[in-house]
Amino acid sequence: MAEIKPFFGIRPRTELAPRIAALPYDVYSRAEAKLEVEREPMSFLRIDRAETQFGDEVDVYAPEVYRKAHDLLWEMISGGSFSRDAQACYYIYELEMEGRAQTGLVACAAVDDYVNGVIMKHENTRAEKEQDRICHIDACGAQTGPIFLAYRRNEVISSCMQRAKQETPIFDFVSEDGIAHRGWKISDETMIKTIREAFAGISQIYIADGHHRAASAVRVSLMRREEAKKRGEMADGSHEYDSFLSVLFADDELRIMDYNRVAADLNGSTPAEFLEKISSKCEVRENSVMEHTCEGGICRMERRNVPCRPQEKGCMGMYLDGVWYELRIKEQYRSDHPIDGLDVSVLQREILEPMLGISDPTTDERIHFVGGIRGLSDLQRRVDTYGGVAFAMYPTSMAELFAVADAHLLIPPKSTWFEPKLRSGLFIHAIDE
Repeated sequence: MAEIKPFFGIRPRTELAPRIAALPYDVYSRAEAKLEVEREPMSFLRIDRAETQFGDEVDVYAPEVYRKAHDLLWEMISGGSFSRDAQACYYIYELEMEGRAQTGLVACAAVDDYVNGVIMKHENTRAEKEQDRICHIDACGAQTGPIFLAYRRNEVISSCMQRAKQETPIFDFVSEDGIAHRGWKISDETMIKTIREAFAGISQIYIADGHHRAASAVRVSLMRREEAKKRGEMADGSHEYDSFLSVLFADDELRIMDYNRVAADLNGSTPAEFLEKISSKCEVRENSVMEHTCEGGICRMERRNVPCRPQEKGCMGMYLDGVWYELRIKEQYRSDHPIDGLDVSVLQREILEPMLGISDPTTDERIHFVGGIRGLSDLQRRVDTYGGVAFAMYPTSMAELFAVADAHLLIPPKSTWFEPKLRSGLFIHAIDE
């Protein structure tokens, strides 16, 4: 059963929250991060990406970078930019994008639940990315980026959060990308007990996003436990380092967007030859609409090719040689298997590898992944500019993600794109206290 604990939150002063809140560290390149910090000097990105405080000649993984992150964080805390709650609380974090809101509980998940499989994973992690956050958490003595967790809706938890949202928010602002961010504190002991007991009745929690941050937080915890053992201290799971900062959302509140693919070339085929190959695996039609046009007093109906956004599982859009197509995967190439039946798996298995020679999408430089937030126009622009072919995917569902995790399998890379992104810097969990 899940152990979801309140914690002593470190939070920005209400008036500073809009300036401090930052997108996750890994959505920026080094150059982009530096520009963002120059634009907003109080951005939490300067702590999450402390190399922004150095010249480009300094390695992003240098020890002095992590020391700088520690110094900046604790200077901001001691300087009053952040306040620290005197009691362990839960918090609520609501994000609203394009009129659609999702409400999560900010809390600490137990490291032991991660180790013992109560918290389910669906992706592998890369060692170098994991090591970076290990060094960051270890140096800072704090978890600064929350892990995005999901659970199957529980009405008791939902009811408690709705009641808590009637109180005055601890922050309420709209970020530059138009997303509204609101937060509340839950300090009532009875409500805390109710929520904690409700989570104790949930057998599985799922990592939606943040696999590297989760794995890194767990590694740091295990390091702290080994250090404690050497000092002769008990490792009973009660220390702050025995849990990691999380935001937990009910599954029906979350939105997974499409995660699309662009191949750099056609692997030696002409567009006509590639279309013929595609036709062996998919039903193919040009994606067009009839439009009513009038010119010089003469009106007519004309067919116009338009971008193809797939409307159901088993369908894909394809942009090739200036034309959008709808691809419908033939029945014999579909599967009910949790992994093999994913549209991204079918694309990889039936098209990318045999037709385009892309056998390992994690390392092949000929394939690029484009988050759905960028829109289909970005796919078209890339192909028009550089050539190749683009595939617009139907989003992986939460049910599919849960099925993969429940089967103890791993989802193909770049299968899920969650929006909106959680901001860093709004909630911090100190682990060495």
